[in-house]
Amino acid sequence: MTAQLIDGKQIATQIRTALKQQIAHLSQVPHLAIVLVGNDDSSLIYVHNKQKAAAEIGLKTTLFHLPENTSESELLDLIECSNQDTSINGIIVQLPLPSHLNTHRVINSISPLKDVDGFHPYNTGMLQNNEKPYFIAATPLGIMKLVQSVCPNLSGKNVVIIGASLIVGRPLATLMLNQECTVTITHIHTKNIKELTRKADILVAACGVAKLVNADWIKPDSILIDVGINRENGKICGDIDFADVVAKAAAITPVPGGVGPMTIAMLLQNTYNALLLQQQNL
Repeated sequence: MTAQLIDGKQIATQIRTALKQQIAHLSQVPHLAIVLVGNDDSSLIYVHNKQKAAAEIGLKTTLFHLPENTSESELLDLIECSNQDTSINGIIVQLPLPSHLNTHRVINSISPLKDVDGFHPYNTGMLQNNEKPYFIAATPLGIMKLVQSVCPNLSGKNVVIIGASLIVGRPLATLMLNQECTVTITHIHTKNIKELTRKADILVAACGVAKLVNADWIKPDSILIDVGINRENGKICGDIDFADVVAKAAAITPVPGGVGPMTIAMLLQNTYNALLLQQQNL
């Protein structure tokens, strides 16, 4: 017996198809501003994929590609102009930024009403308070949809998240808590991680270590979400050893084709929602 495959690509396609139909009926096209500083290879690929996905559903993007040595004041001025530009509905700053730029200061300068990455303290704080933020970070939001596609009622589930990042682990933990789960987050200093992961009904691996999680780490019939994107012997693999766990788990996301497509779909959904939100606030 093998685990059910949670097909993120298929679910993301359904979301994008629905968005395309909704956008076609709007009088104004949703507009996403993407700010990229420097020429990091991975960032260039991610930005290209976001622009391509947006174009396919009729969503407009504008790329502000700035040189590596851009000053913080220049970057903040650009973001403020985009905040004031009523034709722009969503703003994202592609991370990581060059080391001379203060990431928190830059993210905090984005208007919460245009923060479609969901990283602004207003949005993260509202989420923490179990209130309704304007936006939720795309990757955690996508993960929740993947999990709920195979387990609609999460109340009482034991969730373990490997990785405590501000982009995935922490907001995902809050989302799970808000669904009445019992949540454990592990990080680089956590001791005896396997003792924790073996108790997880839902295990999310987001640590960037290729094939860290094997069958010995998991509880039988658990749900496994693999956020990792690693290269091993020239091939892409996740943080979970898919071949080793597939006979023991109840459901699992593949890499690629799991969380990645959902992240982009949720970003597009957030940008669409931003337009509607801003129209309501006029």
